[in-house]
Amino acid sequence: MALLSRYYPANYTEEQYLIEKRVVKHALFTSLSVLVILWLIKVFEVEFKFEFTQWGIFPLTAKGLRGIIFAPLIHSNFEHLIANSFPLFILTFSLFFFYRKSAYAIYLLIYLLSGFFVWLAGRAAWHIGASGIIYGLAAFLFMSGIISHNIRLLTISMIVALFYGGLFWGIFPVKPEISWESHLWGGVSGLGLAILYRKSAPPNQVIEYDDDQEVEGEEGEFEGESDQSKESR
Repeated sequence: MALLSRYYPANYTEEQYLIEKRVVKHALFTSLSVLVILWLIKVFEVEFKFEFTQWGIFPLTAKGLRGIIFAPLIHSNFEHLIANSFPLFILTFSLFFFYRKSAYAIYLLIYLLSGFFVWLAGRAAWHIGASGIIYGLAAFLFMSGIISHNIRLLTISMIVALFYGGLFWGIFPVKPEISWESHLWGGVSGLGLAILYRKSAPPNQVIEYDDDQEVEGEEGEFEGESDQSKESR
């Protein structure tokens, strides 16, 4: 178990393990629930031949305000939904795993702020899809990793950026059919919230060794280093 000891110190108690297990289950349940809701909405829309696009965000209109709530739940087609599903699952899981006390508040703020800014400063078009939340979560976790020096948050964000494809370039008006405004304002919201919640960022895990182990190591160096001390290096 030498490899696992790098992640779980020797003094990692059974109670701590059970807590971690519950946190993982909760994060998994939450991220899966989000996907189930999105897929049920899309299946319902297709099966009963509804058109939910006009429930999206249309900037600077009273009717478009409701899109702040409903736009992330609506996707133009299954390809659009499939493209958003993987990064949304990974990022939502990561948020609820690392930010255990403030995850709901952070998620809700990214959800609302990204939509509000699109309504305030977007093009005169219907904006739909969960990509604003994806960009918000990715930016939040990435900036949080920088602030807290947490390599795990940085790694997760980079993996999502790699698989999502063109994550950075999505904030620019490269393709007119894509709501780059949602990407841009989602990212801006995530960066701002990472700074606001910087004190809640999870630090890197530090493995502490008992004083007895340190003493034994020091004695080994001065006494010609026993076989046991050599193996421990």
